[in-house]
Amino acid sequence: MKTTNVERLRHRGVFLPAVVLLLSGGLAGAEPAPPPAPTDAKAILKSTSDWLGSQKSIELSFDSDIEVITPELEKIQFTSSGTMLLVRPDKFRAHRFGGYADVELVFDGKTASVLGKNINAYAQFEMPGNVDQMIAAMRAGHGVAMPAGDFLLSRPYDVLVAGVLEAKHIGPGVIDGVACEHLAFRNGETDWQLWVEAGDKPMPRKVVITSKTLAAAPQYTVRIKTWKTGVTPAAGIFTFLPPAGAKKLEPDALIDLDELPQGAPLGGTK
Repeated sequence: MKTTNVERLRHRGVFLPAVVLLLSGGLAGAEPAPPPAPTDAKAILKSTSDWLGSQKSIELSFDSDIEVITPELEKIQFTSSGTMLLVRPDKFRAHRFGGYADVELVFDGKTASVLGKNINAYAQFEMPGNVDQMIAAMRAGHGVAMPAGDFLLSRPYDVLVAGVLEAKHIGPGVIDGVACEHLAFRNGETDWQLWVEAGDKPMPRKVVITSKTLAAAPQYTVRIKTWKTGVTPAAGIFTFLPPAGAKKLEPDALIDLDELPQGAPLGGTK
């Protein structure tokens, strides 16, 4: 069987330090080595998913990029930043701002409210339930894609692994100076990559989703900049109060709150 470059590098990175240690006598009297971290991509994804699902609260900030392909096959990237606060089972608040939209989503377990700060308008939807149900309802009934939202579910592994045709552990990587495990997955219509923080708190630090069915394969990227768990939210943070003079929109007007300029071709979402 032919050995790939990735395998050669991985073997070399493990083998050479062991030789040096053996020749120097460093193994004499040494404590037993801890068991190695899982190198199977699905095992790492399962560990990450279980850890995420067990967190009662998560607060983070992020940057995101979405690519579109013009009729002339030019690839254009649009960028935005944002914050998110999740308190299980039924509280959620997120804010995303970019060049074409400034949007806030607030969910209190009964109602989801979407505010377009840049247009001073909002839409509301009655949807009693938990965060999992809110994400599903926003995607299915209101056209809100929420790329990478599967990682916020209470049992993300079941959804993430569904439809995976191939999974690879590429090897180590670094995101914003943090050591990570780099994973790659292939589905029928998308390829997606995941960088997971190494250690006992396997937080996803970067996700890249590639649309294979569109010309030039546009991508959607999310990078987690800061994060913390065990958060105690401020009182009233999940209560939505429309700003003065804000106009209430019909649900189909949510297209005006997109992170793309009107008329841009779609692409790069999963």
